[in-house]
Amino acid sequence: MEKFPESSSKGTKRRRDEDSDAGNTSSLEDDLTFTDTSVALRIMRAQFPHIQKGSVEPFILKSQLYSSVKDRTQVDRELESLRRDKVLRLFKLNTGQDDHAVMFLDDYLNQIDRVVKRMEGKKVEEYEVFGWLKTHVPDSKLETSIEHQELCSLLSLGGKTRQLIDPNMYWFSIPNIGSHLKGIVQGRKEIISLLSRRRYKEMMLSSLEKKRLRTSPLDVRFHLRDLIGSGHLRTDQAPTGLIIRVSKD
Repeated sequence: MEKFPESSSKGTKRRRDEDSDAGNTSSLEDDLTFTDTSVALRIMRAQFPHIQKGSVEPFILKSQLYSSVKDRTQVDRELESLRRDKVLRLFKLNTGQDDHAVMFLDDYLNQIDRVVKRMEGKKVEEYEVFGWLKTHVPDSKLETSIEHQELCSLLSLGGKTRQLIDPNMYWFSIPNIGSHLKGIVQGRKEIISLLSRRRYKEMMLSSLEKKRLRTSPLDVRFHLRDLIGSGHLRTDQAPTGLIIRVSKD
């Protein structure tokens, strides 16, 4: 399996150059199928929609990987390996029962820095917790959730915190992702509705990709990968190209 470069100015620049090249594709049909999870991750990261308002570092949905790497067991196995190697982090989303996002660790730490920068000028105690989290938590806790006591214990390494005896579980989240979560849900509904209104509940991929969504800041390609991987849509090859159909209930 491909080993991603470690965090360094040279390695980061090289990866960004590769990502830029990987993102130059004219159609989803050209790169819908991969045999390696790490390659799929890099391509999808490069193709993440460029959104200015409420910007967030690129993230990939696990369902999107399922749409492109047909062996789901392989995807899960390789994600676990990359997670343990601290190359990426997984996040449980509230957009669906089995929805998970994948983000490269460097991007996650950059997202935390972005939030801290926006909070400059406010009371120190209001944002210093992000610095403690960045320093003490990601390297120690690789799972998608953490218990209250464990979180307090890790954060106390950076400053004074209240040690509460509380069994509550917290899910790690990507800072500033709220509007994108709403877009994921609404974009799914919009595409399904669009196809369902057609006579055969289908559409050529080449035509569907040109549609602009009204309810989501994320592009059609992002949502199609998600919907195909989650089983809501299916693809069929026709002489004129790939057809996207609504899956039967």
